Amino acid sequence: MRVLIDATSVLLRSAGIKSYTYHWISQLRQIADRDTRIQAFPFLQDLGELNHEQSVISPAATYARLALLYFVNIPGNPAIDWISSSVDVFHVSNQIRNTPTRSRLTATIFDLTCWIVPGFHTAANLTAEKSFAERILKKAHRLIAISENSRADAIRILNLDPDRIEVIHPGVPEAYFGASPTPRAKPYVLYVGAIEPRKNVDGLLDAWHLLSASLRQEFDLVIAGASGWQSERTAQRLEAGVSDVHYLRYVPERDLPGLTAGATAFIYPSLYEGFGFPVAQAMACGVPVITSRNSCLPEIAGPGALFIDPRSPSDISAAIEQLLTLPSLRERLGQAGSLHAQQYRWNVSARKSLDFFRRVYGKAG
Repeated sequence: MRVLIDATSVLLRSAGIKSYTYHWISQLRQIADRDTRIQAFPFLQDLGELNHEQSVISPAATYARLALLYFVNIPGNPAIDWISSSVDVFHVSNQIRNTPTRSRLTATIFDLTCWIVPGFHTAANLTAEKSFAERILKKAHRLIAISENSRADAIRILNLDPDRIEVIHPGVPEAYFGASPTPRAKPYVLYVGAIEPRKNVDGLLDAWHLLSASLRQEFDLVIAGASGWQSERTAQRLEAGVSDVHYLRYVPERDLPGLTAGATAFIYPSLYEGFGFPVAQAMACGVPVITSRNSCLPEIAGPGALFIDPRSPSDISAAIEQLLTLPSLRERLGQAGSLHAQQYRWNVSARKSLDFFRRVYGKAG
């Protein structure tokens, strides 16, 4: 069985989807048997080192592959069929504009936020996602959803056939499981994620400033993440020089496990998610979590979190205070989350994905 996966996201500045694609392909290649070949479009062999801010390969090699992507996306161009003519399953992303017809077609449903919270996306994102739904999601042989919530959203909003969608949770890199904490001067509450409106960092800052002065003297708020769409106002607040709020900006992937493991608590007050990778990563480190009572987050966090209304700074603040002042609660949530996170290992996700591709190909099920 020959599976071709569109890995264009690893050439771009991206966060969650880039991590998913990078680790997913890497793990699939590790566990594939001699009768299975995992290829990455556009002609990517070595995926290099994951960096969310730049391509995983050299600039020259990146430009050449993006030029190829532009070429195959020319309307009416049959090049995508030439490229996929020797593969059995082509797993595409929204970077592919022309639908391949010579192989079985699959794709991943990440989230439906372009429909549910369209105000948190650019016009270009809305157009691309809705075009992808019409060209790919509604025509694919089978689909992977990264959470039960994303599957339910896709069925409800896009009217997709439930029998065509299988939930396969993504994984967490092994470095997070049992990670050693990176020391900092003070204990801290950690947020990791993009700085953009949907992640609700402003709501977190509002909540933090509602805490008592004594708690803010004892604990820092550490925020790690690259700036995203419409981040200017939030970035100004983060860079205002408040003594107990530390903005680290983008933190390299290799440094995140230690930073996460060192946190007293992890907070993720997002307004909507498809999976919530930072939440799963924190639980893999055994760190108690505070996250939103919406979308997939209760599903993903399970017993490892306190759940809050992300639109209520007072609710967020009360949960932070509760977790910081109750060591027994932190211990209970950390242990429960660590156990819950065992299902989010990439080898588990990859084996389920190989079985998925075999069923699509017709060799199993």
